[in-house]
Amino acid sequence: MKNLTFILVTSLALLASSLTAQNNTKMEIATFGSGCFWCTEAIFQQLKGVESAVSGYSGGHIKNPTYTAVCAGETGHAEVIQVTYNPSLVSYEELLEVFWKTHDPTTLNRQGADVGTQYRSVVYYHNEKQKELAQLYKDKLNKAGIYGNPIVTEISEFDIFYKAENYHQEYYDNNKGQSYCNFVITPKIEKFKKVFKDKIK
Repeated sequence: MKNLTFILVTSLALLASSLTAQNNTKMEIATFGSGCFWCTEAIFQQLKGVESAVSGYSGGHIKNPTYTAVCAGETGHAEVIQVTYNPSLVSYEELLEVFWKTHDPTTLNRQGADVGTQYRSVVYYHNEKQKELAQLYKDKLNKAGIYGNPIVTEISEFDIFYKAENYHQEYYDNNKGQSYCNFVITPKIEKFKKVFKDKIK
């Protein structure tokens, strides 16, 4: 009985220690653009270690852009998501893997029927390590000829992120009956779940 109690207490102590370590891990930020941010957000928010995935705009030249202005090509912004993640649970390299495997990085300013510079494939790096890892991953994919065509993904220094209007946040979760969600986002999520089933929350 004493041995059982000791094992139980030890196990609880180790669990508490593990949870404390995770809670004390400093969250990090990643910013990606891979077409419509509704799709990108719906995918990344399901990953283990991702605390939040927020839709917004980056890479433009106008302050406080609106969705209408961005879609009209007036601001230079890309539709992006800003990911807050726990690096002890999911690495930046794993985020890059999900990023490149869940869109077509060979089509310039286009993802499927979504056309325009706002839909460009882009990694906005927040530090030199992210820049190095993103460039290395891109070079490896190009060298391996994974996609058949050259990768056109832009790798640029992060400047500022503007959160998109509230109705864009968690768009897929709130609008699953909408036609775009049914015909575009749902198939992408189903494919994502098959490929990354071990990384889902």
